Amino acid sequence: MDLLSSTIWYWVILAVTGIVSGVLGYVFGKSDTSSSSDKSIELNILEIENAKLKSDLETCRKRLDSDHTKSFKFDSKIKFSKNEDFVFHVNEAKAIFGKSIKENDLKLIEGIGPKIEELFHNFNIKTWKSLSETPVDKCQEVLDSGGSRYRIHDPASWPMQAKMAYEGHWEQLFDWQEKHRAGKY
Repeated sequence: MDLLSSTIWYWVILAVTGIVSGVLGYVFGKSDTSSSSDKSIELNILEIENAKLKSDLETCRKRLDSDHTKSFKFDSKIKFSKNEDFVFHVNEAKAIFGKSIKENDLKLIEGIGPKIEELFHNFNIKTWKSLSETPVDKCQEVLDSGGSRYRIHDPASWPMQAKMAYEGHWEQLFDWQEKHRAGKY
């Protein structure tokens, strides 16, 4: 009986091991399938969100392009005189802006602060007239000379604003700056 009982125990242990292995394999297999299907669902959701964000970005770019077009249409309404004998009247500028304005202060231009003014001075652009005659490409070159921290600035309107200041169109300059404040309050 010892031989017979040991053989039975051998088969019982083998059967229990097989059953336990089968159950564990099923459980692990099932959990991997559900997590991979969860991952594929999550991937699909992320792809949909990505498509929506791309669409929103494209919409924003189109709006930005149309806003630039509108601002330039607005700019085209400004009548510039050919008066070479412009005389700066500090009181007129102060009456419009509500603060003292210094002649040829480049910081009057929306988007130019002390550091950017210094960059322009390094390129010998020190007056409203010289800035008004500077192409936008050159303005961008001046910004690029300051390093990566100046990348966020857009000099597209700076020559136009400088021309308004140089020719004494204070109301037009003030109105334009109010309309294009760039989120500053």
